[in-house]
Amino acid sequence: MFFAVDPPEPARRHLAEALVPLRDAPGAPRWGDPGRWHLTLLFLGQVPGDLVPELVAAAAPAVAATPPMTLRLAGGGRFGSLRRPQVAWAGLDGDVDPLVSLAGRLAGVGRRLGLEVEDRPFRPHLTLGRWRPRQPADGSLTDRLAGYRGPAWPVRDVRLWESRLGAAVRYDAVATWPLTTRTP
Repeated sequence: MFFAVDPPEPARRHLAEALVPLRDAPGAPRWGDPGRWHLTLLFLGQVPGDLVPELVAAAAPAVAATPPMTLRLAGGGRFGSLRRPQVAWAGLDGDVDPLVSLAGRLAGVGRRLGLEVEDRPFRPHLTLGRWRPRQPADGSLTDRLAGYRGPAWPVRDVRLWESRLGAAVRYDAVATWPLTTRTP
């Protein structure tokens, strides 16, 4: 399971168009499907079924404490070294501090419930693709996104997703919490 914010379709489409020149470049990562792009706030892995209702209930006040946010996909980078890149990502601009705070509150919820939560700091990003181990890789490709700025959007909700493995990974929404949005 994981908590996430989903960029709206126009923001995903805009970024997908910016990636067109990189898609077939030598050493490119295995690109993810833009229809499934999301901003993971907290990855929990397997959550015991009997804890899911408690997780949903405990997450509600953590999300409710979040102020209105506007985000934009901007820039790009990689996790891993230039010679051995692992993950290609797009960064964020806008109300990133409240998003980081929300991720911290959700991590606290997970810890209080005894779930395994990573100790490393939250680095807001959208995973674009992954390089295959032992395959030719050009870690500099994401440098071409340095000047990228997508359209801004108000964050409308936070979702708890469950991923189901099979012939293809499927995501099912477990719960959705609306966020207050700014009025013009």
